[in-house]
Amino acid sequence: MPRYLVTALIVACALFMENLDATVISTSLPAIALDLHDDPISLKLAMTSYLVSLAVFIPASGWIADRFGARNIFRLAIVVFTLGSIFCGFARDLSELVAARVLQGLGGAMMTPVGRLLLLRSVDRADLVRALSYLTVPALLGPLAGPLLGGFITTYFHWRWIFWINVPIGVVGIVLASIYIEDVREEAPWPLDIKGFVYSGLGLSLLIFGLALAGRGLTRFETTLPLIGLGALSLTAYFFHARRADFPLLDLRLLAVPTFRAGLTGGSLFRIGVGSIPFLLPLMLQMSFGMTPFQSGSITFIGSAGAMLMKTTAAPILRLVGFRRTLVGAATLSALFLGAYGFFTPATPLVIMMSALFISGFVKSLEFTSLNAIAYAEITPAEMSRAVSFASVAQQLSLSLGIAAGAAALQTAARLNGDADVFDAENFRWAFLAMGLVSLSSVPTFLSLPRDAGSELAPRRAKEASQLER
Repeated sequence: MPRYLVTALIVACALFMENLDATVISTSLPAIALDLHDDPISLKLAMTSYLVSLAVFIPASGWIADRFGARNIFRLAIVVFTLGSIFCGFARDLSELVAARVLQGLGGAMMTPVGRLLLLRSVDRADLVRALSYLTVPALLGPLAGPLLGGFITTYFHWRWIFWINVPIGVVGIVLASIYIEDVREEAPWPLDIKGFVYSGLGLSLLIFGLALAGRGLTRFETTLPLIGLGALSLTAYFFHARRADFPLLDLRLLAVPTFRAGLTGGSLFRIGVGSIPFLLPLMLQMSFGMTPFQSGSITFIGSAGAMLMKTTAAPILRLVGFRRTLVGAATLSALFLGAYGFFTPATPLVIMMSALFISGFVKSLEFTSLNAIAYAEITPAEMSRAVSFASVAQQLSLSLGIAAGAAALQTAARLNGDADVFDAENFRWAFLAMGLVSLSSVPTFLSLPRDAGSELAPRRAKEASQLER
């Protein structure tokens, strides 16, 4: 086997571990909450903390890899992620689980972009497309296997094993990376924007954690309001800093590019809405419908199967319909399906549930692929690395906000309905409808694009962009 394929497979295995871990926990939240004697809604912190950690550390990962060597950082990332997984499995309460998830996020923030960087710098251009095709496998199989595996382990063994299964994968990854991966690095890396890293890191973490803590009595309002305020102030300080810095960590000047701006702003609104699904749907199936984690995972995994089917049809659809119509149509359909989830009941036939999830997964994945393609349509090669970092942070943030917003919508519906039980099916109905409206609010942004937006993207480039999904 060619060396570049070995490198691609090693990186793909590491990414599979991360993608798998990101999906198994959502199915297991009610069981984890019961074992830790906590509220299932409070467990949203275990999901948002990981995503926030990704958003904070991803922008600096490229500089760190160039400064200390991509292979060294890739191995370190696997070590950190694996240690975080072990600590998650031993967590005795919510605070320990959140801290361990933050550590996992630190490892994941380095593992994904540095792994992709390793491949890009160690593979000849003639072999690049074939090598990159291996990286689409974990992105597809992780979400597909995650709900099933997480539900099976939680139902028939114990939820702690969903984290400990990462240990042997991590050990094998470290050994193989040490043997087969070359150490590549940039001779003269750009200067790290330390001030920007502090401003953006504090702002993002304080703002999202403040919003996640708000409601459900997780902490006093007098505590959450200063967190949100300080986070907003830090992000404001970053805004003014980035306008003057020569090498800003997140280059806000890229927002002047129309297609990038539309992909970022419209994509963020869309992701906030659909980002609530991994939190709300398993809760409804288990806490309201009385399903086991395995039954819940056996239903929700079908959405990823729909996403896999989309991979074979994205390029023809974009070529036939165009980016603008695809973005508007897929966002509208995804929002309608998201709202329709709230009308599921325990008596709804499984075939109807799974059919809706399958079609929704297909349409949602088509929207993600289109967003990732259009965002880079007018980005020059010199701007590409900065644009990827900026977009990655926006994606992780919007998914974090989606979890917080979904929990807030569920809690608000319970208060307005006067229900003592927040997990009443009526509350989930209003929560899903609210999040569907959030996703739908992205449509005006896509309508503002020119009719020929993205026409400069050849089908080949559009197809390759789909490999960057999420």
